[in-house]
Amino acid sequence: MTDVTASYDSASYLAATRTSYDTIAAECHRRWAGELAKNPFERAMLDAFAELARGRGPVADVGCGTGRVTEYLAARGLDAFGIDLSPGMLAIARANNPDLRFIEGSMTALDLEDASVGALLAWYSTIHVPWDDLPGVFAEFHRVLTPGAPLLVSFQIGDAPLHMTEAWGHTFDLVFHRRTPQAMADLLSGAGFEERARLVRRAETEGASPERTDQAFLTFRKPNAAATTGT
Repeated sequence: MTDVTASYDSASYLAATRTSYDTIAAECHRRWAGELAKNPFERAMLDAFAELARGRGPVADVGCGTGRVTEYLAARGLDAFGIDLSPGMLAIARANNPDLRFIEGSMTALDLEDASVGALLAWYSTIHVPWDDLPGVFAEFHRVLTPGAPLLVSFQIGDAPLHMTEAWGHTFDLVFHRRTPQAMADLLSGAGFEERARLVRRAETEGASPERTDQAFLTFRKPNAAATTGT
């Protein structure tokens, strides 16, 4: 496995991310299947998010990948659907979950109506977005969510990007942007969201897939209309 830290041309990251995940889609599905069953903290955050989202309307899993978390949310009674940049990942999601809806698209410009989504999940999906583009992504999340809707964002903790070009016998081009919880919380607050909870989980350093970094899970919500207007 080859990886280097480097600056990255944000103008091309969407194309690189799409092509890379098309290349490794089958391997991602094989390696990620069953991961939630082994991670009680992740399940706890998703279950809390599901409780907050229940009864609010459609739930968007933005950057859904192979659809494993979309499936998890749907199994808890949510009207969950997935959005992803990679046709290869979406093909696997659709094959494994034919009753769920999966849409090809980018979180930088969501093809969704204003205030049309009752909750939104970004499960390790903002990690490929350069810092300068994150405010626009969070503005999109705010635009499509209904007042009072919950938002859950997860990511790896750190202060430098990881640029990977090879793994699992494949070559690709992915940059993983690690961030601190406070920096992400500040950006989300600046986009108009209110923080509700955060969890920092220490890296799992043992087992077949040891983690490089600690992990963060932030729960925010779009303020109710009354709170936004001050009435």
